[in-house]
Amino acid sequence: MTQEEKRSIREGVELVLKNAKEAAQRSGRNLDDIRIVLATKTQSAEKINYAASCGITEIGENRVQELLDKYESLDRENLKIHFIGTLQTNKVKYIIDKVCLIHSVNSKKLAAEIDKQARKHGIVSEILVEINAVSEESKTGVDESELYELLEFISTLENVKVKGLMAIPPAPQNIHNSEKNSTSEGAIVNNLQINGVSRHYFRKILQIFLDISAKKMDNINMEILSLGMSGDYIEAIEEGSNLIRPGRAVFGERPKIV
Repeated sequence: MTQEEKRSIREGVELVLKNAKEAAQRSGRNLDDIRIVLATKTQSAEKINYAASCGITEIGENRVQELLDKYESLDRENLKIHFIGTLQTNKVKYIIDKVCLIHSVNSKKLAAEIDKQARKHGIVSEILVEINAVSEESKTGVDESELYELLEFISTLENVKVKGLMAIPPAPQNIHNSEKNSTSEGAIVNNLQINGVSRHYFRKILQIFLDISAKKMDNINMEILSLGMSGDYIEAIEEGSNLIRPGRAVFGERPKIV
């Protein structure tokens, strides 16, 4: 890793921490109330460990094989590992004892498999239920109409504990291609559109989060609201998120996979 790469990562971490602190204060909270899970898809263990030395304490991996490839090289004494990507049932067994939180549970089948594998290891696996509150086909997550049925099912599982919700906001319908971002003026307009959509969606998810919390369901603890990535984590915090998942904001654009 070059000195320029180190500088860029360090400055990225510092900026995320600064922005998160200010957004938390605007929402009546402190930085300590916000968990920053650095999205580390395609990033090397060396870069991830350097980010840890700059103040990052939690990371999120999207792909099972990539996590397994990096696992032994990660600074696991100073990093908690989350799984934040789509998880296939046949891959659960490989990560069940390696991650502290699975963000993307969206079906009874997946929840049951997590319970089965957690039981084999004698652990209780903490999860977030991923919700798709606008039924967007391109997004994973349980439909809002099926959310309570899924939660009730999970509440019966002995080795799985729901800790909250995760969601990804829908793409603005009026943004059709990236060429509109080619000028700085266009980029500003599109950013406003994206963040406007995000805020509306974040507020909707927060209300669902609060409604579930009020019901006090067995084995369902609404402690974590995982909303916000590099492009909208400030808005997410301002609208109630207490866990954000920035990646590009620290590492820059991901390298292309050939």
